[in-house]
This record gives sequence, structure tokens and C-alpha cells, in this order.
Amino acid sequence: MIQYLKIVFSLTIISMVFVTKWWYTLPLDGPDKMYWGFPLAFLGEGFHTSMSFQFFIMEFCIDFIIYFLFWIILILAYRNYFSKQIPTKIVKVVWPISIVLTLVFSIFIIMSNPIFKYKRDYDWKIMATGYMFIWENTPSKNMNEFQP
Repeated sequence: MIQYLKIVFSLTIISMVFVTKWWYTLPLDGPDKMYWGFPLAFLGEGFHTSMSFQFFIMEFCIDFIIYFLFWIILILAYRNYFSKQIPTKIVKVVWPISIVLTLVFSIFIIMSNPIFKYKRDYDWKIMATGYMFIWENTPSKNMNEFQP
């Protein structure tokens, strides 16, 4: 059972980092900003400095739970459909990857002079959204990029 939790937890972290959604928004009484997260935006550009970030804890927890449940369902379906155990080699490869990604993401957030909030406390107008992999560039704030 511990092996399943290790693989589910690792895959949750890896998928949250590698597959995400960007949100180009216009906060109420504020300049346009970019946010990231799926299904809820939990990370956004900060207001206090140009290189800062805002981190929304409640939205992050909801996103984490959704990813975690997705991977639990997928792993249990694999186990029940194929009646096989997950090879320990996979766990030994995926676990260190998730630890490294967690450390890199944590350092990235801490070095950006972040603001941690329980939840986003302002309203916004969503101008454009899209999905991206970590190796793709997030579109810039030039609205010409968002028009078909």
C-alpha cells in the first residue's frame, strides 16, 4: 500500500509541474497579470514587485487533491485491470524526480519574494487561457498573441 501512495504522490507532483494552464487576466482595479494552475489558478504574478509571485494556498490544495484523486483512480484501475503490482523500479525512478521538482519549485517560489495568501481575495476578468507543458513558453501579455 505504501508503494501505491509513493507512486501516486510522485505522479501528482510531476503532473502538477509539467502540465498546467495559464490564465491571462485583468484583476479588478489592477494591471493585467498572468496566472498558472489547473483547474484553479494557484500561482500568479505579484503586485508589489515585477518579479514577485502570489501563491494561493486554498486553490493549490484543491488542485493537488484533484490531481491526487486522478492518479489514485488511474493506479487502482491499472492494478485491478491487469492484476499486477507496480514494479519497484518505477517507484525508484519517479520518487527522486518528484523530490527534485519539489525542491526546484520551492526554491523558485522562495527566491521570487512571494506573497502567500489563503485564497485570491480580488475579482478578475479572464482575457485568455490556454494549456501548456513546462517546456513551452507562456504567451506574453501582447494581446495580438491571443487573437485567432
